Amino acid sequence: MARQKTASRSAARPAVKKKWTGLRGAAKTSSRKAIKSKGRGTPAAKTKARPKQRIAVSHHRDEAFKADGLRAYAHYRDLGIKDATHGLAQAHVIRLLGPCNPQEVSKLHYHDVEFQMVYVLKGWVKTYMEGQGETTMREGSCWTQPPRIRHMILDYSDDVELLEVILPADFKTVELKA
Repeated sequence: MARQKTASRSAARPAVKKKWTGLRGAAKTSSRKAIKSKGRGTPAAKTKARPKQRIAVSHHRDEAFKADGLRAYAHYRDLGIKDATHGLAQAHVIRLLGPCNPQEVSKLHYHDVEFQMVYVLKGWVKTYMEGQGETTMREGSCWTQPPRIRHMILDYSDDVELLEVILPADFKTVELKA
């Protein structure tokens, strides 16, 4: 009989607002160490504010493909993401020019990026990625390449088009000797 029902015990006590401790109501003792946040960012006072992103719209036009990208055997259609994100990311459609010349194309290299994703819009492309080996990607295939992974294109169809998204927009490519 020493125990009373919870309802009658709480009714006998005055209402007291408790300060949230982060420990689900458990009282903090002075012997506990302070818990530091394992958040991804730095404190707000030290974080450099990114410029506000804007909307980017890009409509398909054949004349938008330019020979001004990373590879001489490809034409690139910039989708306006680099400017809209102030360099946070880059996205473009790549047309690899056929027929494939493995002596020009098949060079082992890596990109110093934080993120890279490729989606096959048309055709097919055969790649080699370190740790993965050779893979043929077809229309509708998508893959990511971890930062600095060594890779190369081995072959591709004459009509291949790829969508590539990279972070950050400006990055270094390092060609490796065989």
